[in-house]
Amino acid sequence: MKVVVIGGGPAGMLAAISAKKQGNDVTLLEKMDKLGRKLCITGKGRCNITSSLDISEFIKNIPGNGRFLYSAFQNFDNKDIIRLLNIPTKEERGNRIFPVTDKSLDVLKSFTKKLKELNVKIEYNMEVTEIAPKDENGKLKVKTVENKENNRGNINNRDKNKNNIKIFEADKVILATGGKSYPLTGSTGDGYELAKKLGHTVTKIRPSLVPLEAFEQNMCKDLQGLSLRNVNIELKNKENNKIIYQDFGEMLFTHFGVSGPTILSGSAHLVRYKNIDELLKNKKIVLNIDFKPALSEEKLDERILRDFAEFKNKQFKNSLDKLLPQKLIPVIIEKSGINPNKKVNEINKKERHSLVELLKNFEVTIRGFRPIDEAIVTSGGINIKEINPKTMESKLVNGLYFAGEIIDVDAYTGGFNLQIAYSTGYTAGNNM
Repeated sequence: MKVVVIGGGPAGMLAAISAKKQGNDVTLLEKMDKLGRKLCITGKGRCNITSSLDISEFIKNIPGNGRFLYSAFQNFDNKDIIRLLNIPTKEERGNRIFPVTDKSLDVLKSFTKKLKELNVKIEYNMEVTEIAPKDENGKLKVKTVENKENNRGNINNRDKNKNNIKIFEADKVILATGGKSYPLTGSTGDGYELAKKLGHTVTKIRPSLVPLEAFEQNMCKDLQGLSLRNVNIELKNKENNKIIYQDFGEMLFTHFGVSGPTILSGSAHLVRYKNIDELLKNKKIVLNIDFKPALSEEKLDERILRDFAEFKNKQFKNSLDKLLPQKLIPVIIEKSGINPNKKVNEINKKERHSLVELLKNFEVTIRGFRPIDEAIVTSGGINIKEINPKTMESKLVNGLYFAGEIIDVDAYTGGFNLQIAYSTGYTAGNNM
């Protein structure tokens, strides 16, 4: 059986490997001049391969349609990918699995070695323009245009009038073109258009695992570069006072707003929240930061009292060095409403309590998401109702399968999104 896999990311490579192991004639079409470009930049170039969590815990880390993936995870789990790659790995904070070498290239080399061993045919610089439904002979036709410009990520500069059009016949086609994040790696949303032409529904495409912009631009610029390690964050809907997302860990202030692991994970929840665009527009989404989560308000007040006793003859602006990072102090002083030149021994109980409240509940108003080309993954994609979760086959087009980020599923950081790619890719390829 002839199988064409479209897209040479982790989902496509796993699909090709899996389909080839079934004894099929497999051709892998890649738009760029290399496989796995996006894979190579994951985990800041180190590649967070997967998570060591029990596979039953994975669904909890997938806010975007996690239940759809039960079968795929049962078919191919985190232990399976480690076995397949056959490279030394290590576990880091947060159950994250990395290659021992800290080089994503080693992960890619393992994939490409496997593809070579299995004699999977790979066609580079092949941009798919159309998938034609099955003809009278039961064959799907994959139309491509050779695009030599893609090696520079210049995906729009192509001349389709030249004799560079090629058609691949297939019994089965696996669409694994990725989402729209990191377009220079080849993820430009082409697959959505191909699926739409075949009658599939594509849910709203939005950035996920992405930094957030704030209305308080000047304040954020003042705090730009400030990294906070052990803080508690809450993303809250002020309209009903409901907490949308809560987390503990690292965050970072940027010139436009906030970023860092806790913020990125929070964005994955925020992007799927009901009426989110309207709420953002009306300044109803806020980020509350607890700078001192290890201390109750009472304990923090006691701590401040001790510092004030030590610096009783100093001005307020010079009394917070032990308590806060240097960059944060001017902002906290301004927001506290306490005169910066006021002597510490003159600060009253009410003022001190307002300072405690500020440190335990620092508010930033969220304006929106950064652009999708800055997102780690894409939220939205092929509607899961149109895909068989046990096989990844389209319910609308016989012989068409989906794998990876093109499907409307997305997860937190920590290796979960890559595992989705492997598991769906394997499932699709294994059902050829």
